[in-house]
Amino acid sequence: MQVSTNQFYNSANAMMTSLTSQADKLQSQISTGKRLQAPSDDVVAYQQLQLIARANADDSSYAATITTAKALLDQGDTTLTTITAQVQRAQELAIKANNETLSANDRQSISAELRGIVQTLAQLANTQDARGNALFAGSQGGAPVTVNADGTVTINDTGQPAAIPIADSQSVVATETASDVFGGILDGASGTTDLFSVLTTFADALDTDASPVAASSTASDALKSALDNVANSQASLGARSARLTMLSSAMTDAGVARETQRSALEDTDVTTAITELQKTMTILQATQASFTKLSSLSLFDYLK
Repeated sequence: MQVSTNQFYNSANAMMTSLTSQADKLQSQISTGKRLQAPSDDVVAYQQLQLIARANADDSSYAATITTAKALLDQGDTTLTTITAQVQRAQELAIKANNETLSANDRQSISAELRGIVQTLAQLANTQDARGNALFAGSQGGAPVTVNADGTVTINDTGQPAAIPIADSQSVVATETASDVFGGILDGASGTTDLFSVLTTFADALDTDASPVAASSTASDALKSALDNVANSQASLGARSARLTMLSSAMTDAGVARETQRSALEDTDVTTAITELQKTMTILQATQASFTKLSSLSLFDYLK
């Protein structure tokens, strides 16, 4: 019988090295909880994990912009609710002023309250968001309205607000403009005006006209149109907010599905890994014992 000493040692060394490496790999998988320790462990799975990671990063970025957009929409909705209350109060004053028997003091009192409403609405129009930007500014970014020295108010905004990206190829405009909210009011003569002009004109009429019934009727019609505008703006914001809620929910579901896929690709099946480790260690120990025994045999033992 011919025995190659080098072959014997090399074969034994290779087997024990392989078993030791396999044991180390299994121990690492168990301790880290990750089945894949390097791209070479499973190239296809590694590529899929990269795609999952990119999708998660994209959704994380979009989740932040959705949060920002949702906050703007909610703030817009709250502000419009306050604006509605102010317009409704102006309607009540218009009804009160529609009375031929009002005294001059009564008319002046109603006028003063209307002018106060104009100032309040101007402040609401210039509401700032959490970033310090004007909520209803549109694209120009400055103060949406200006209160002039004579108490009149001018709407400054031009253009539509910039859209906020919320998903691949999807975006949302999260605010309304001052023109949308306060402008476009039917003036009863086939034209349009704005809410500030309506209220200021009505207040001027109360101060100068001993019989403000006609002015009250005109103001009432205009204020109804104004309320319709505000309601339409609020409904539009609500629809956009609902869309963001649905999109956010869909992203959450997609994230859960990706996590399940990632876990199946990357995470260690601890029970299986422990079983394989025990099996590998048993084989390794047996190999080491066999090597020790065989390497200690003398030539006489081989010839027996």
